[in-house]
Amino acid sequence: MKLSFRCLSFLILLTGCYVVKAQATQYATIGQVVRNDSKLNQLIPADAKIEIIAAGFGHLEGPVWIRDSSYLLVNDTKAQTTYKWSPQTGLSKFIEHNGYTGRMPYSEEPGSNGMTVDKQGRLIICDHGDRRIAALPLREKGGKRTLTDNFQGKRFSSPNDVVAHSSGSLYFSDPPYGLPLKDKDPTREMTVNGVYRLAANGTATLLVSDMTLPNGLAFSPDEKTLYVTQSDSLKPVINAYSVLADGSLSKGKLFFDGKTVPKLRYKEVPDGIKVDTQGNCWVAGPGGLLIISPAGKLLGRIDTGEVIANCAWGDDGSTLYIASGMFLCRIKTSVKGILPGN
Repeated sequence: MKLSFRCLSFLILLTGCYVVKAQATQYATIGQVVRNDSKLNQLIPADAKIEIIAAGFGHLEGPVWIRDSSYLLVNDTKAQTTYKWSPQTGLSKFIEHNGYTGRMPYSEEPGSNGMTVDKQGRLIICDHGDRRIAALPLREKGGKRTLTDNFQGKRFSSPNDVVAHSSGSLYFSDPPYGLPLKDKDPTREMTVNGVYRLAANGTATLLVSDMTLPNGLAFSPDEKTLYVTQSDSLKPVINAYSVLADGSLSKGKLFFDGKTVPKLRYKEVPDGIKVDTQGNCWVAGPGGLLIISPAGKLLGRIDTGEVIANCAWGDDGSTLYIASGMFLCRIKTSVKGILPGN
């Protein structure tokens, strides 16, 4: 069952339901897989479908698969809600009023954004409005704990994405997207939009200060490279940084230039990024979700027809969950991704 965007929107409004689900094993489908290189056939089956497993959101971000209990978490940054989805129970609310605990109104996207799971099994969360990196225990009861909210006494702007290293360190980006007036907001304290490392001992270090709008982060399978996307329409690039023995980064090198992708109507810049076990990068960007080889070659893209903000590997690692505007989608792949929380 493949429905157009207008038909899906009408169905959602008519039913008032978040989940578009015809039967227990059948979902509406949308979009297409665009294949630029035959190598993509080794990563995505020829008959793969983009399934819509839930819909009706404001703006989805930060999906992450929780391996311990086999469910997906995803944030609606506008609704300030973290949702939980599982194949058995479907969609439910996991956390309400997330991301910002101050006086409203604040910004268009005050809620939580990027998430990951660290080696302790904690959910690590980028809280836009509260301008912090927080941790939520998943294996026992307990509330959020602030891990860091400033660098050298100056508050972060709005941490956007975060990844966990096996050393226990966290790496996160801090663009201004969660601030009411973004770069021009009078409450902005940072002079750069940076990438930071939070060591296991709680010390924060600025690692990247020369990217205009750093956004998505992902490690290569061996953790020797950190990929950072830049969501700048004037310079929509992905840089690669070598991870040094002390956790710092080398000078960045251009990995992929988004200007080589034809401009499409609904997105111009790179956003969230994930890496599979073969080293291919799956990047939200122009024309959908770009699949880029370890050598930096565009193999193709997953096009939902809507803006894609991020993605996450789930199930046994071969299902890719996609945050696409008002839709939560998934597609089966022939390759396995790297699940967080090792």
